[in-house]
Amino acid sequence: MSQENQVSQYDYDLFVIGAGSGGVRAARMAAGMGVRVAVAEERYLGGTCVNVGCVPKKLYVYASHYAETFHEAAGFGLHASGVTFDWPTLRDNKTTEITRLNGIYRNLLINSGCELFEARATVTGPNEVSVDGRRITAERILIATGGWPHVPDIPGREHVISSNEVFDLETFPRRVIVLGGGYIAVEFAGIFAGLGARTDLVYRGDLFLRGFDQEVREFTAQEVAKKGVKLRFNTNIRSIKKADDGVLIAEFEDGSTQEADQIMYATGRVPNTAGLGLEEVGVATDKSGAVVVSDQFQTSIPSIYAIGDVIDRVQLTPVALAEGMALVRALYGKGEKTVDYDLIPTAVFCQPNIGTVGLTEEQARERFAKVDVYRSEFRAMKHTLSGSQERTLMKMLVDQETDRVLGVHMVGAEAGEIIQGIAVALKAGATKAVFDSTIGIHPTAAEEFVTMREPVR
Repeated sequence: MSQENQVSQYDYDLFVIGAGSGGVRAARMAAGMGVRVAVAEERYLGGTCVNVGCVPKKLYVYASHYAETFHEAAGFGLHASGVTFDWPTLRDNKTTEITRLNGIYRNLLINSGCELFEARATVTGPNEVSVDGRRITAERILIATGGWPHVPDIPGREHVISSNEVFDLETFPRRVIVLGGGYIAVEFAGIFAGLGARTDLVYRGDLFLRGFDQEVREFTAQEVAKKGVKLRFNTNIRSIKKADDGVLIAEFEDGSTQEADQIMYATGRVPNTAGLGLEEVGVATDKSGAVVVSDQFQTSIPSIYAIGDVIDRVQLTPVALAEGMALVRALYGKGEKTVDYDLIPTAVFCQPNIGTVGLTEEQARERFAKVDVYRSEFRAMKHTLSGSQERTLMKMLVDQETDRVLGVHMVGAEAGEIIQGIAVALKAGATKAVFDSTIGIHPTAAEEFVTMREPVR
């Protein structure tokens, strides 16, 4: 049987389940190559990133900086008086923007030639899905259903919110407990505190942001505490009760209690595979529910593929985009067919920001015999007049033998913006000598990365 006849026996060449970053990119690219594509999305177009992730989070981070900025302006001669915060304005303006983006995603899909089903799809066979009770066949199926917040099963868990609900609260809480040690927990502690809530960040471990450079973690804890976030490490919530007046009472493992208006759990995200029909069809998943895939994103069923947070490799929007493009090129086009997971830059939009690319000091010392550590810590020029005690940390790790830069880390204003450019340099294989021969832009914080002359250890 010829390939044309073989393809024509299916309703579509590619059926994508999930219209988040990875799914939309894969669908649009494939449709642009003449592939017959359908996409199913049951919740919201744009996925986690656009609706309950990166985009609204960054808008709220911007908002949370203003009170501090107004206060700092006095040192420059600008006096703001009568400043008030209206939560519904921020929330509703955010919703308007997300609705606009939803419409853009819809137009992108439809204009690229994809058929869009705004309904839940489940996998019913190696080449078959069910959408609203309708049976649809496809030569290939792509699972791009993302992740979902995980809340542990404790007494009173029905009273907590996750990162799904936090963006649309009816009223802004005066007292908040954020539980978790990952970047979502640290970011939202900063958002709540910056907007005026009394904020406690509770984490069961010694120190938050596991996996980041140890010195960066310690420095960030010191800076976050300066912003008014009360850090409570080595502790956990045992149970939560709701009083008659709506106040939440958290009981900790040591028996102590604390009242709050909201308790947010940011205790990790799990692959969103429940009820998709994968198990029944024979698609292998690991113990966390993540779809197990090959380097070509193929599952244990050859006609079914998966990308993005649902495979739980690197839970970052640009990684899902890269995976979607690599898969489509492998299946239908030409070009680079794999994703390079080396030297992925990332940022944490806490206050101040963290930007990082490459190895941590701990990883570098494990892998290389001799590592030079360059480090600079200072109070940013802006704060000589603002009065803020915020400090900036910059750090560079260099392989002594080859002079190659192994990792660069920053805690400070606009760290993400600065590290993005440095990530290009590391990807190009920059040595310390290349950084040293680069002229700095003065006066900036970023110039510190090209003026570090002596290793500290």
